Amino acid sequence: MGIKNAQKTVDDWINAHGVRYFNELTNMAQLTEEVGEVARIIARRYGEQSEKESDKDKDLGEELADVLFVVLCLANQTGVDLQEAFDARMDKKTKRDHDRHHNNEKLK
Repeated sequence: MGIKNAQKTVDDWINAHGVRYFNELTNMAQLTEEVGEVARIIARRYGEQSEKESDKDKDLGEELADVLFVVLCLANQTGVDLQEAFDARMDKKTKRDHDRHHNNEKLK
């Protein structure tokens, strides 16, 4: 599924099940919360913190999907065509960083 289709899927879901979008500030707070959940899993599972027993059943994919859902909500409610923005960003990064990372001694 492309980003444009994902935005439509989220919009259809909101209209069918969510009643309406939360306002932008609420969704920004929700996004922060979801990113925090991803950070908690990463820090404990892949970082140096020990993982609590209660965290071991947390699914990183589900948490990343929650982040994506809220990002798509924010794009929809602010009129951002995320597919267009993503494509433009990838083009810019490709031109700007074509050799940058290959020439980074820290990455060798």
